[in-house]
Amino acid sequence: MAGNAEHAVDFSAGMLVAPTQLSDWLVIAPIIITILGGAFILMLRERPKHHGYFAVFFLSLLVIADFLLLAQVLEKGPITMTMGRWLPPFGISFSVDAFGASLTTIAGIVALLVCIYSLVDITNTGRRYGFYPLFMLLMAGVSGSFLTGDIFNLYVWFEVLLISSFGLLILGGKSIQIDGALKYAVLNLMATTLFLIATGYLYGTLGSLNMADITLKIRSLPEGSAPMATIGALYFLAFAMKAAAFPVNFWLPASYHTPNIVVSAIFAGLLTKVGIYALIRTLVMLMPESWAILTDVIAWIAAVTMIVGALGALAQNDVRRMLGYLVVAGIGAMLVGVAVGTETALIGTILYAVHSILVIAALYLALGILMRMNGGKSRLSELGGGYKASSLLSILFLILVFAASGLPPFSGFWAKFALVESSLREDHNWLAFTILLSGFLTTIAMGRVWTHAFWRGGPIGTQDGHDAAPLNRMARSIQGKLFVPVTVLVLMSALIGIFPSPMFSIAQTSASGLLKPDKYIDSVFGAAIEQKQSQMQGQTHIGEGKEQDSHAEGEPTSLEGVVDLPETKPEGAR
Repeated sequence: MAGNAEHAVDFSAGMLVAPTQLSDWLVIAPIIITILGGAFILMLRERPKHHGYFAVFFLSLLVIADFLLLAQVLEKGPITMTMGRWLPPFGISFSVDAFGASLTTIAGIVALLVCIYSLVDITNTGRRYGFYPLFMLLMAGVSGSFLTGDIFNLYVWFEVLLISSFGLLILGGKSIQIDGALKYAVLNLMATTLFLIATGYLYGTLGSLNMADITLKIRSLPEGSAPMATIGALYFLAFAMKAAAFPVNFWLPASYHTPNIVVSAIFAGLLTKVGIYALIRTLVMLMPESWAILTDVIAWIAAVTMIVGALGALAQNDVRRMLGYLVVAGIGAMLVGVAVGTETALIGTILYAVHSILVIAALYLALGILMRMNGGKSRLSELGGGYKASSLLSILFLILVFAASGLPPFSGFWAKFALVESSLREDHNWLAFTILLSGFLTTIAMGRVWTHAFWRGGPIGTQDGHDAAPLNRMARSIQGKLFVPVTVLVLMSALIGIFPSPMFSIAQTSASGLLKPDKYIDSVFGAAIEQKQSQMQGQTHIGEGKEQDSHAEGEPTSLEGVVDLPETKPEGAR
């Protein structure tokens, strides 16, 4: 063993030797909770009636972990945990900043509320076919996408959420679900293929997949030395398809109306926002020069997406299809912030993403309650009598109409205010006008739904001043599980609108971190730099004790010996 001691392996040359802090485990806690939760529920497949309650338990743990992680990030800045303790960029890093932590937290809250709603809406057959394990796996994919600091690992989490979403989409096996799933699968698989191709090109160009390392390497590239504009365009096309931006948006309203209303709520609330998140992360933070080249294209796509979404909603007679087009219009509004590119514009995009997650999910759940009362009908011509059946539901739905339209005092107002203000400041007056026009058309479309479903006494043919046959009334035992999630989502939208400062502050921190990612980069490489400095100091002390020159030729004397840190220029320079 003496020979082994003489030739001891220096693990510090390739690994982090400092123990992982307990708080750093919060970075991967949301992923661990959801994967273990899904596996545990799957093991109870013979007891499907308990699945929903265990899912609520695990999602409650997820929300607690998300809040703790968000608080940690807001207090200390970005946090990174590298798997296997390998020195970055060689190990897969999970890096979370205010942007990722805030979206993860909102997604966890919405998932918990949707799960409570599902306790009533998902049948025993749906439980036995694996609704809750698939739901937990979906949340693992969503959380992983928001938390990863490795671009190939982002692709992996996209695959995880896609696989689970395919299962949820066809759960029930109806022909209309298979048709919708086919359209959903084809477009999303094409987008995933483009994502993989772009990642392959990026790795071939830079030799790294770590997002922080990619940011550093792109800064040091000589102008025109790499096809970054092409790679950026591929990423934009892939994520635009994921987010359902024009002209690759038609799969969404053709598929989101087919599954159970609970599945539609979680899909519309979360999945398209993952696409927007990935687009912002790759273009704004990683590839600012490619982003600058694409801004005009993004602006036109944003404008057309808003108008197509609003007109599509206005043209629909089926409310579920209408809500699908409403999601598309919201994607266009979020792309405006990416196109304008200022900090205020990105703040507006982040606020709109949070607003859309809350309001769109609430609209689907509220519609689900109405459909439960009227026997499953969702066409405008068949709706009516909602106010007499439930005044509470009519009030909640009306508030959601105002919020979706961007009217004060609800969450959508401040998001659109920031987007319009930034557009006007950058002389994009036509974009500001498009945002307002889209909001006006959305108000008409959603107002039409409310008047038909709640104000009118019954379906078409009901005599004015008279009521049709009353809608079905729900048992009190299930009303709480259905109304509480919708009420909480409505209250959250109202609170963000009335007290916008906390959410605005988080969005400002997020936008600033995207444009100036120095803290994000430092969270990835900081531990490695400190470890290298400590080693250099130890070698210096040993050298002094032996009266040797501690600065021999070739020995690193700065941080340049740890990681290739190029001379930086202002982040986000366009």
